[in-house]
Amino acid sequence: MPAGSIDRRGFLQASALGAAGVAVGAALSSCGGTSSPAAHPVGPPGPATTAQWAAYAASLQGHLVRPGDRAYPIDKLLYNPRFDALAPLGIAYCASPDDVARSISFARDHAVRLAVRSGGHSYGGYSSGSGHLVIDVTPMAGIAPAAAPGTTRVGAGARLIDVYNVLGAHGQLVPGGSCPTVGIAGLTLGGGVGVFSRRYGLAADNLVAVTLVTADAQVLRCSPAHDEALFWACRGGGGGNFGVATSFEFRTHPVPPITLFTYDFNWSGAHDVLGEWQDWTRTVNDAVWSNCQLLSGGGTTVRVAGVSCAPSTQTAAWLAPLLARVPAPTYSFLGAETYVNEMMVESGCSGLTVAACHLDTTFANGTLSRQAFAASSNYVAAPMSSARLTAVVDVVDQLAAELPGLGGGLVFDALGGAVNTVAATDTAFVHRTYLASIQSSFSWTSSTPASELTAGAAWLEHVRATVYDPSTGAYQNYIDPTLTDWRQAYYGVNLPRLVAVKRHYDPDDVFRFAQSIPRRL
Repeated sequence: MPAGSIDRRGFLQASALGAAGVAVGAALSSCGGTSSPAAHPVGPPGPATTAQWAAYAASLQGHLVRPGDRAYPIDKLLYNPRFDALAPLGIAYCASPDDVARSISFARDHAVRLAVRSGGHSYGGYSSGSGHLVIDVTPMAGIAPAAAPGTTRVGAGARLIDVYNVLGAHGQLVPGGSCPTVGIAGLTLGGGVGVFSRRYGLAADNLVAVTLVTADAQVLRCSPAHDEALFWACRGGGGGNFGVATSFEFRTHPVPPITLFTYDFNWSGAHDVLGEWQDWTRTVNDAVWSNCQLLSGGGTTVRVAGVSCAPSTQTAAWLAPLLARVPAPTYSFLGAETYVNEMMVESGCSGLTVAACHLDTTFANGTLSRQAFAASSNYVAAPMSSARLTAVVDVVDQLAAELPGLGGGLVFDALGGAVNTVAATDTAFVHRTYLASIQSSFSWTSSTPASELTAGAAWLEHVRATVYDPSTGAYQNYIDPTLTDWRQAYYGVNLPRLVAVKRHYDPDDVFRFAQSIPRRL
């Protein structure tokens, strides 16, 4: 990888940003379909006995891990170490939709709360919970591309890096996020923004059908031709709200020519770089995606980086108007890349094998570590004023000066293009008119004092108060436990319809957590 090129993994390590699209895991809404034989009760109502837990475990094609088992201390962990204290009653590794149905029935029969997990990247830790049964869908991770670009079937437990690797070998892609260990399910259910979104739309926009298990333990298939309202809710309604997804069918696209670009600038030019970038991204060709990163960690840095679905010469022509208006870069790179290598660079895995580009806690050959971070998000509706640009620079300066031990900052990801050609109410993903998204975060290590974490949380609140526009909302895949107006922020005008879906298909609120869609307004 060329020095200074896009490195999302390194970016994540520095600032805990870049998990484009991670909410709760593998859950989504129910649809009409056939009954599962696993819908029958596993045992009589009431708290489960040791024998009943054992009988349930024996009924699974997959396996159950419980407290006291050798694997439990590792298997209970989520991606973010801040949630390591969570202590579920069990983790059910479900190898089939019937396993999921049996797990839902067992939990309902014995009054056990459920949590749903795919990649385990929920920003709020909602893919686990103390006293919960975790339905883990990672054994269902198969990826079956068509012989030619058209459709692909992907198991809900597949990680993004594996989806990209398998599809890329067949010259196909599904637009998605850049964090390699994120599960396809959580990404898709919350929308799924990524480096190809401006060209091909969200992951959810490319969803053709989904197989899921509902709160009454029915295995169902949902598509535009069957239960359209439920399929609508699956595309941006967020994970963990309506049921458990077990597989997805996506429309795929032929891999285009790909060019990467990266430009670093002196921090003194941060105000102007961000200002010119936001004006440029409004009109640049939809084949170009980019972001503007203002980061703290060993100093302050400003960078514009991106991906173009075009050859290098055309990409350079599209970049020329931006480069003519910003200070001279201190570093620049522009070059062609293959699709799989490009996604490895985006994932921070350049130089690694695909097998190594997995978490070391979940894969035998994985080399990536978990990351402790806190984050919030917002959207940019129109180019920001000079005063607001100054506020952005000031909050990063503040983080660097007052909390140099915390990596962090703000990243602006370009929207527009195919994302904004879909009406806000056509899918559950409502954020269709914006120029860019903002993700603000800070990260820490196990040796970071508690006082610094408190100060970091206060810094995020300061960012929200001085930089954000509360009218534009927040991204549901960057789910934020501190956000008080989250219903409106995540779902806007689509909230009433989502509430109706929830009330009809999960009337007992089986799939619930602190920020799940409510059954009533």
